[in-house]
Amino acid sequence: MIRVLLTRAARPLRHRRAVAVLAVVAAVFAAASGWLGVQVYERHTTERRHQDILVAARQSALNFTSLDYRHYDRDSKNVLKGATGDFEKQFSAQTEKLTKIVAGNKSVSEGQILDAGIADADERTARVLVVADSKVTNVAAPQGTSRNYRLQLDLVLEGGRWLTSNVEFVG
Repeated sequence: MIRVLLTRAARPLRHRRAVAVLAVVAAVFAAASGWLGVQVYERHTTERRHQDILVAARQSALNFTSLDYRHYDRDSKNVLKGATGDFEKQFSAQTEKLTKIVAGNKSVSEGQILDAGIADADERTARVLVVADSKVTNVAAPQGTSRNYRLQLDLVLEGGRWLTSNVEFVG
């Protein structure tokens, strides 16, 4: 009879331990799931941001390397739509002079983006390296000449859009 009482008394104690162990396992599982969910979300957000940066940088470089004297007003406005900061100021300041040069030479530049990669990026700024080629025709080269560009573009996020704040020719 005493044995029966001990067995029954030991069962609730084992049951409590099992419940406690299951509760700890469930809590660890929930914490791990939450942590993994945050990691997946952050990775997705970063990948999306990088895609947006590359799209903006490619378009900016394409606009910059594709200028036609017959449509220079439109083409220069396209460059300025994706520009901000010093780059916008410099390009705007040179537009009148460039319009005369491009028109006088009857220059047509057809850009092509070969590759682009992010050198550095955070939530608000990015530096992108772009490789571009263009075929340039003008009065001096009516058959056209090829030009190769290695560009470093600095971009900033303004009003939900990635805009080019600086362009440098590298390498």
